Amino acid sequence: MNQYQSASTATPAQAKFRPPTVDQVRVEGFFGTRIDTIATVTAHTLLDRCEQAGMLDQVDPDRPNPGLRIPFQAGNATVSTQMFWDSDFGKSIETAAYALFRKPDPVLEARVDAIVEAYARLQDDDGYLNSWYQRIEPGKRWSNLRDCHELYDAGHLMERAVAYFHATGKRRLLDIMARYADHIATVFGPNPGQRRGYCGHPEIELALVKLGRATGEQRYLDLARFFIDERGAQPSFYDAEARARGQDPVDYHFGTYQYMQAHEPVREQRHVVGHAVRAAYLYAGMADVSTEFGDATLRPALEALWDHLTQKNLYVTGGFGPSAQNEGLTFDYDLPNETAYAETCAAVALVFWASRMLGLGADGRYGDVMERALYNGALAGLSLDGTRFFYENPLESRGAHHRWTWHRCPCCPPNIARLVASVGTYAYGVSDDTVAVHLYCESVADLVVGGTALRLRQATRYPAEGEVTVKLEPATPSDFTLSLRLPGWAQSVTLRLNGEPVETLALTAQGYLHLRRCWTAGDRVDLSFDMSVRRLHANPRIGVDQGRVALMRGPLVYCLEGADNGNTLNAVILSPNSSFRCEAVAELGDAVMLVTESVREVTADPRALYTVAAPERAPTATRAVPYYAWDNRAPGEMLVWVRQEG
Repeated sequence: MNQYQSASTATPAQAKFRPPTVDQVRVEGFFGTRIDTIATVTAHTLLDRCEQAGMLDQVDPDRPNPGLRIPFQAGNATVSTQMFWDSDFGKSIETAAYALFRKPDPVLEARVDAIVEAYARLQDDDGYLNSWYQRIEPGKRWSNLRDCHELYDAGHLMERAVAYFHATGKRRLLDIMARYADHIATVFGPNPGQRRGYCGHPEIELALVKLGRATGEQRYLDLARFFIDERGAQPSFYDAEARARGQDPVDYHFGTYQYMQAHEPVREQRHVVGHAVRAAYLYAGMADVSTEFGDATLRPALEALWDHLTQKNLYVTGGFGPSAQNEGLTFDYDLPNETAYAETCAAVALVFWASRMLGLGADGRYGDVMERALYNGALAGLSLDGTRFFYENPLESRGAHHRWTWHRCPCCPPNIARLVASVGTYAYGVSDDTVAVHLYCESVADLVVGGTALRLRQATRYPAEGEVTVKLEPATPSDFTLSLRLPGWAQSVTLRLNGEPVETLALTAQGYLHLRRCWTAGDRVDLSFDMSVRRLHANPRIGVDQGRVALMRGPLVYCLEGADNGNTLNAVILSPNSSFRCEAVAELGDAVMLVTESVREVTADPRALYTVAAPERAPTATRAVPYYAWDNRAPGEMLVWVRQEG
């Protein structure tokens, strides 16, 4: 009798996978080090800079009304009162919640509790809660959903409440936000007297799903579905809203509602357009709604949008949105390197979207992109010391692009911090009879599968090494499926179950290996992924990358830095047959450096702009570091796409 079944019967076709909550997973290893830094440094830094900018002044009704504050300095940025500050404050508190789960910190907890009470004092009797419209522009609530951020702010406040509840067990903030969600449900909906509107900046949709899961209240899921269903409906809600404000809809600054993905109903959308972060937040909400309601009508749009992004518009780092003009998409294959916008928040949002696509079923297309965006495009946004941040993420720099301490639009610092601090919730998915492992990281997860408590342990030095041991400890012997992602980058994979080799081919479907058996405490699965360096070539339509390669090892994209190679990095030429060796980089923590022999072009007359004679070539050793770790040492050039001969 087989001890496991074939892949074709391993996972139910309509399985709904939901992520664990932050209190169910303890992460160590590569991400554990980063979470410790966030808990001890970044969480405090974020609140310090939020309060320095004036966010608590705007929230707390016991403080003098700040009015439309004149610009002032916060860190290295000139800022003024912002209508979206509730969202940034919310993400910072969410980060603090995860930090408190990581380690007790009475000072941090007291700060958060004080902010919670400020919001409690601010909340209106009907549940409404938005510091801008209560303290800065009272009387204008719900008057401009297109351009302002009321529902977007509400979403981030809901997410912080759910996080604080799971991390500390305190319900105060959760109850405050449930009241606000109930108020929103009276204002928006399909019934007479309700508004059939939706936010110009999607986010509340995925937040309502989180709130519904945390509280068990179906009405929050229903409201999320309403916002998804209404988006892009004709005639346009935004046109009518603009006329009600006395404005001509034609005068819209961005010209088209493609900017916020409201140009057509979501089920008809097939191309990723507009603002990158708004797009991925919307698609994440769509995937959540599809999962919770079993709504297959959203699948064709989601899959077409996914393919359009990943096949024609995604940077090798997992970033997207090349243009600073709209913080988003332009045209297919437009992927410049030095001017890449690739906002940190966009890579973070892509992780959110990919994770929620995995709610529809284990599929390596989504797991692979989630991993790439997480380790590269997103993680680069946070310095190793936890105090500095990238907003834009170019793939080439002449040495002038650096992280900053704060920003006039401080969305990215708390966004990357909350993602990394809660990374354990992205590593796993649980359905009625399946546990999926999406990310490999040193961790202990306490889950429930088919009514049985399960402790699942991962032991690994990933991504430095490709060996992973998964130990299962069900409370009682239990029959369920263990689905393990087989990374698309791995050229070979070996697996052992309780020491015995397993042939993986027959058990693999859509990039996951499915093992179904009666699991008992002590069962062990050992995985080994080939970690050879790979050279990626770009589609010929991406003209700037022709004749060049991007280096990857495991999930990590590598880059050259002036700190290791001197400047004039575009003069470095790799040989297609050179081998690589791995070295530790003490000043970059646990980063692994790649070293190979190459040549560097040297012109005979460095003063001449053009010469008849071809440059000479001098042998050199080229060193590459993970992209996430660049700009943590001495300033200098950076380059992802490296010239290669042949």
